[in-house]
Amino acid sequence: MAIFVHAILPGITTDQYDTLNSRLQETPEIFDGCVSHTCVATGDGLEIFDVWESEGQMEAFAERMMPVSAALGWPSDMDRPEVLKVHNYWVPGAGG
Repeated sequence: MAIFVHAILPGITTDQYDTLNSRLQETPEIFDGCVSHTCVATGDGLEIFDVWESEGQMEAFAERMMPVSAALGWPSDMDRPEVLKVHNYWVPGAGG
């Protein structure tokens, strides 16, 4: 079952995000199961909005991503993201 993930990252800058994303892109298989990803800058930091094919795939991503973010100096005490079951997901114009 698909899930929606909403992560709030106070104090994280777009430069920090871009550095982490660049490192993660070196191993693209880390994103297996990610249907969509959006990063939004806010007045307090960043917010991430993802759709994953399953919670297990999102957890596998997080396990691999966390050591990379820690090595880049990201705080290790950030709140766990909100995870919700997806009722419906579609992309306008994509068919189906």
